[in-house]
Amino acid sequence: MEQDVCILVVEDEVKVADLIKRGLEAQGFKVEIAYDGMMGRRLGVQKKYDLIILDVNLPHENGYEVCRSIRERNAKVPILFLTALDTLDDKLIGFDAGADDYIPKPFEMKELLARVRVFLKRSGSYNADPAGSRMLQVADLILDIDSKTVVRAGRKVELTAKEFHLLQYFLENKNRVVSKVDIAEKIWNITFDTGTNVIEVYVNYLRNKVDKGFDRKLIHTIIGMGYVLKEE
Repeated sequence: MEQDVCILVVEDEVKVADLIKRGLEAQGFKVEIAYDGMMGRRLGVQKKYDLIILDVNLPHENGYEVCRSIRERNAKVPILFLTALDTLDDKLIGFDAGADDYIPKPFEMKELLARVRVFLKRSGSYNADPAGSRMLQVADLILDIDSKTVVRAGRKVELTAKEFHLLQYFLENKNRVVSKVDIAEKIWNITFDTGTNVIEVYVNYLRNKVDKGFDRKLIHTIIGMGYVLKEE
């Protein structure tokens, strides 16, 4: 199955790009490399990839710009930032640009491969059980993991990649209170910082798209504890 998966690596350091390419190809993946942001954007927009690994500091266009351009055309492809810029602010900028994960340099190839497999499985590109569509549901809200679609009461809900993963996490833990610490670790891959309101912001984004206009609210705040997705 791996040989059918094609990954784009956008990395200007030749040695690092070659290391990633050899590591991925050793697992049977096809790999294409872009050595600057302009070429990375062009390939990412024009060609179909199963996953994209993207640096931030790139010639011509930075990784955030490249990520935004790709996201405008493709909301589903997993995008992993692999960069030396790993402060909390850097990560939040990356996630806001549309990234699915943020891996700091220096990195271990084993960890990168593990992350790659997680997102390929999540997107359905690498799945040991491809038969049938995997769906999560509560009340009249349905999330299709494979097609990356969300429907509420028969009406399609348009979500960004990060909003989709946050809603998926809520659905996978429906009727259970999840803390901000849990959300930060599982969705943003960061240690929760009480000085940031990114989680509240994204929960509000979801509420505006999933609950607004409906009598039955599904996303509930449990004061001092976190959030829970459930029928009222």
